Amino acid sequence: MSHGQYLRELLRPLGVYDLDAPFNGGELDAQGAALDGAMAALEEVQRESSLVTAEDWGLERIARLFVRRPVAREPRQLAAALAALLRIGGDSFTLAALNDTISGCGIPAVVEETGVGEVSVSFPGVAGEPEGFEELKVIIEDILPTHLGVTYDFWYLTWAELEAWFASWQAIEELDLTWDGLETCVEYL
Repeated sequence: MSHGQYLRELLRPLGVYDLDAPFNGGELDAQGAALDGAMAALEEVQRESSLVTAEDWGLERIARLFVRRPVAREPRQLAAALAALLRIGGDSFTLAALNDTISGCGIPAVVEETGVGEVSVSFPGVAGEPEGFEELKVIIEDILPTHLGVTYDFWYLTWAELEAWFASWQAIEELDLTWDGLETCVEYL
């Protein structure tokens, strides 16, 4: 219901106004249109001011609060990455806390301890080196404590997987893949 209709319904029980007359109805329509415009602007501000509901400029303004913007491209992924960055605190040194906040880089990532002061970062669901890896690496190393040595693990197609997924070389040739495309072929996972 528009605000013009709402104002008419509000005044109708009084019985004093001729709500269909051009001078009364026109004034209510003009005031209602102004209230509709204000309500639309307020709804946008309310939506964009919350990380949970923001879809556009609200996410970008929150992202500007950080030194580096997460590499996420989709609004929900960016919101999740920003929420992870906001959870980083002074006690974020446990493995569970690191795994909770590492998604602040913008894509799913997992941290595993590989030794004393050593961790390995992998990207589940991403074959090969993630797009924009150099930028991701800088963000990840900003998130992780500086005293840790960091190595990165990438998933590539192994010969055993290649033999299990493809019956012959002809099946591979039919896909018309480059070598990089074959190495990162996750079609059969």
